[in-house]
Amino acid sequence: MTEPDDHAIPRPHRDARPGARGRLLQRLSVLVLLVAAVGAIWYTNAWLTARFSENTRVRAELRLALYTGNLLSELQRTAVVPLLLARDPALIGSLAGKDYATVSSRLITAQKDIGAASILLLDSSGRAVGATDRKLLGTNYVLSPFYVEALRTNDTVFTVSPSDMGGFDFTYSRAVVSDGRSLGVIVVEADLTRLERSWAGISDAVAVTDSEGRIILTTEPRWRGLPFDEALAVRSAPSAIERAFQVTADWSSRSADAYVKGKAVMQSEVRVPFRGWRMTLFTTYDSIRERVNAFLALEIMGFAILLAAGFYVLSRRARVQSAQYMRESADLRALNARLTREIAERERMQRELRVAEQTVQQASKLAALGEMSAGVSHELNQPLAAMKTYMAGARLLLDRGRGDEALSSFQRIDDLLDRMGAITRQLKSYARKGGEAFEPVDLRVALSGALTMMEPQLRNRRVRLQRSIPGDPVMVFCDRIRLEQVIVNLIRNAMDATKTVRDPSIELVVDQLSHAHLSVRDNGPGVTDLEKLFEPFWTTKKPGEGTGLGLAISSGIVADFGGRLTAHNRDGGGAAFDVELPLWEPQAGRGYPQAAE
Repeated sequence: MTEPDDHAIPRPHRDARPGARGRLLQRLSVLVLLVAAVGAIWYTNAWLTARFSENTRVRAELRLALYTGNLLSELQRTAVVPLLLARDPALIGSLAGKDYATVSSRLITAQKDIGAASILLLDSSGRAVGATDRKLLGTNYVLSPFYVEALRTNDTVFTVSPSDMGGFDFTYSRAVVSDGRSLGVIVVEADLTRLERSWAGISDAVAVTDSEGRIILTTEPRWRGLPFDEALAVRSAPSAIERAFQVTADWSSRSADAYVKGKAVMQSEVRVPFRGWRMTLFTTYDSIRERVNAFLALEIMGFAILLAAGFYVLSRRARVQSAQYMRESADLRALNARLTREIAERERMQRELRVAEQTVQQASKLAALGEMSAGVSHELNQPLAAMKTYMAGARLLLDRGRGDEALSSFQRIDDLLDRMGAITRQLKSYARKGGEAFEPVDLRVALSGALTMMEPQLRNRRVRLQRSIPGDPVMVFCDRIRLEQVIVNLIRNAMDATKTVRDPSIELVVDQLSHAHLSVRDNGPGVTDLEKLFEPFWTTKKPGEGTGLGLAISSGIVADFGGRLTAHNRDGGGAAFDVELPLWEPQAGRGYPQAAE
């Protein structure tokens, strides 16, 4: 490769492009920083406003719980007073004897001890005969709800009635009973206005509504007696509620609970566990904006410092940029030479890689050829051994002049030759992974053919053979020759496994349930490594006695038939090989195409 001539590119044009690009990047950096600052400030404002608002809401809920507890405490403390006074012997005696001279003073003493707003004692006609406010003596309350309801029941009665001052009176009343006769009614008024005054001393507005939604207690006098929705629409005078509505701008309150007079307020509500009452608290946002602004000022100062630092970095970068261009030019020339060398090196490695791939392919072909040769040798050893035995028997029969029997041995040799030809065709088909000729086969017949093949070896070894075969056919759909090949391999392995056993025994079991089963069991030492049993070239036999292909080929043949070949060690000793094949179903039209030769 040839390096470009530096003089071929005009120097002003080459330097102008990086300079313009640098200025554009600087402007974009400043713009990105400004956008980031605006976004961060906006997010910080929203997040801090929400967080501080939530803190304010939590404090309001805690204050609301305190107010509710104070209200219930006052009501419960006052509710006990009528019961105590109704059982006072002095009051009962005054009503019975109509002597009311000391009743008012006694009630005034009880009021100071209890802290009630007022106490009244009414006689049976509803006339006030004793009162903490002596101006009420002689007033008739016969139509008042607290008098009527108290006479109807023997329990303490709570009533809420409008007062002359524009508010409500909260009274507990109870009938004074002696000898089963009502002598009068004791009336005790709860001092709830004291709670209103304590609530009005803070910057929150509080309202208590009854079960009908009517405001009965509030820090805003103009709300008393009005429904809750109408009360929020009332234009109040400068008071506690006005201070409660003095919130910051609406944008600082992200989630307003309600709007009163066009302004957002925070509204907290809780149920008072007394006669369906509810208490509502309106909380101001006065301190939220100030706290948020303090954090925003610090954040803006930080971005200003960061922007100044950025301008300093950009100016310093401009000073060293010219020197960097010179170094980059030298680095590019060195990089060009290095890339040229790397390209040449990679081309050489690709050529070597192609040669290595061809070598691997050739080695793979030789390995496949060796595996096929070993398979053919293993599968033909059994027929050749049987032919040798039959040839020796036929020679003896001919020497003795028993030609007819010798012809029978020659016929068996002929059958074995046909079988060897079939085996070579089968092994070729196995190597091609396809092309078998399937047909309905009786598993019992296949087992009988395999035993015929193994008859000479079984007779010479004197192995005790046990067979458990059903009387009915066990039909499977497969290649009969290859199935017999599997059975021969399993019987041959069983015979090899029992060589060192004193009383060798082989058990053959054929049965059918949902599938056809063939089990070959021996009483040998068993299998030491079941996981590698069906791997090619793995064997436990001595060198020269086995190739390790028998079980691998048998497993592949059974898999081609749609079944499986498994092995396990028996509990009493020895190994068991199980062949499981699908049953033939002629009504389903099950079958496979004829193998192509």
